[in-house]
Amino acid sequence: MSDHALGLLRALAWLPVSSPLLKAPLLDWLLEEDSMTARFERHCHQVTVEPLREGFISAAEVGDEVALLPQESRYWLREIVLSGDGVPWLAGRTVVPESTLQGPEAMLQNLGTRPLGRYLFSSSTLTRDFIEPGRVDALWGRRSRLRLADKPLLLTELFLPAAPLYQSLAAEGLQ
Repeated sequence: MSDHALGLLRALAWLPVSSPLLKAPLLDWLLEEDSMTARFERHCHQVTVEPLREGFISAAEVGDEVALLPQESRYWLREIVLSGDGVPWLAGRTVVPESTLQGPEAMLQNLGTRPLGRYLFSSSTLTRDFIEPGRVDALWGRRSRLRLADKPLLLTELFLPAAPLYQSLAAEGLQ
């Protein structure tokens, strides 16, 4: 499941926010400015993180995403599955330029099973450059370039089939 989910995450096709495929209830989820972890916590008792891969990778391994980040020789990669009450809801991929990991932001290398959102949204220096919606097969995702103390990182998220996003869409008759 996790390898398949990460493969789908990497295959997301990016859409303009003005795309007719993006109806208001869907945009409500995809353009969420606050922590997705916090939003998920409103739909379950416990959110958990399973780290799948963490470590430094080369610019070549980053792929096309490297165009959205400063050019560096190494990037910190974190790939996870986030679950609500034990059910996988989201596959996530965070790419962090090595230069971002200076100072307090070095903590990004030591999150373990802690959700990224809990760390990011506790910072008063967090800003977001953009949110870009995407789709692969029948699944939705998004990517954001965030900044901590003006230092960038790229977060890509794929909403897995059991995610509350799809329950919301079904309730609106949009699935």
